[in-house]
Amino acid sequence: MSSLDERRAGFQRYKQDVKKRGKPFYPFAMFHDTVMSLVVVIVIAGLAWVWKTSDILGPLIGAKADPGTVSFVPRPDWYFYFLFYLLRIFKWPETVILATIGIPTLCLVLLLALPFVDVRTERRLSRRPVAIVAAALVILSMGVLTYKGAVAKEPIASEIKAAIPSWSKKEKFARNQLALQGANLFAESGCTNCHTYLGSGGSNLGAPDLSAEGAKGKGIQFQIDHLKCPSCVNPGSPMPPFAALGEANLRAIAAFLEASKGPQ
Repeated sequence: MSSLDERRAGFQRYKQDVKKRGKPFYPFAMFHDTVMSLVVVIVIAGLAWVWKTSDILGPLIGAKADPGTVSFVPRPDWYFYFLFYLLRIFKWPETVILATIGIPTLCLVLLLALPFVDVRTERRLSRRPVAIVAAALVILSMGVLTYKGAVAKEPIASEIKAAIPSWSKKEKFARNQLALQGANLFAESGCTNCHTYLGSGGSNLGAPDLSAEGAKGKGIQFQIDHLKCPSCVNPGSPMPPFAALGEANLRAIAAFLEASKGPQ
């Protein structure tokens, strides 16, 4: 008898032993699962009650969100950091789909297919080198991407604002006070988190470079309307609305964009 036949025979003896001396799923295992589910619900409800009635777990809600903020930098929850950093790797418009749909979907399909592809009864780790190496590489990759996503720094407003004198010199709008005001608002409002301007910022989600936006001749009013409601002017646009900045600030940013004709 070969070693494979011995393992199969041992597995059959194990199954027969479980069938002979084991307990059925219903009601034993089902009862245990029900009790544990109830315990989890009670613990969650208890923590919610403590949070609601005392300050032990911190305030129930924080300060009211300010839709007109120009300093908030949105970041995902920690368990999405690995996807967050994938967007930094595949940041070009043509490759964004790889980070958002391609790689996560491929990994999920492989995970779902694994039980149907690997049907061997062998479970010893030493006999499964390919599976162990693949699992280790996945865990290591997700760990590294999560860490890099957690420590990744967004371009802060002060760094972007330091480039404004260079912008005004290259674009030749140094004497246009409204455009200079708009350039500062452009830097403070986090526009360079998605857009690029004369080499500053990052092109996330396919956001275009705005260095020569004014050369397109769209006009001040178009820029204001687009900033107020991007999806109204450009259906399907993922850009968030900036109407909360106010009419005066929007007009300043619009003047800055229209003054941006590209390096002169």
